[in-house]
Amino acid sequence: MYKAVRARMRALVCGARAARGDAGMVTSEYAMGIIAAVAFAAVLYKVVTSGAVSAELQGIVKQALDARM
Repeated sequence: MYKAVRARMRALVCGARAARGDAGMVTSEYAMGIIAAVAFAAVLYKVVTSGAVSAELQGIVKQALDARM
């Protein structure tokens, strides 16, 4: 009895996955992905434009431009 129930459950679960096919994301997944991307971009922008990081990046660029080959 247990094996029959288990086989039936597996067929239902695997059949649902095969039928669905994971063709793409639903609207709520797109929304969450966009929110996460925008939040990451905002944090990255704040870090890059902060005083310490900005000064360090300017120093790297200045050193690269002053370098002689």
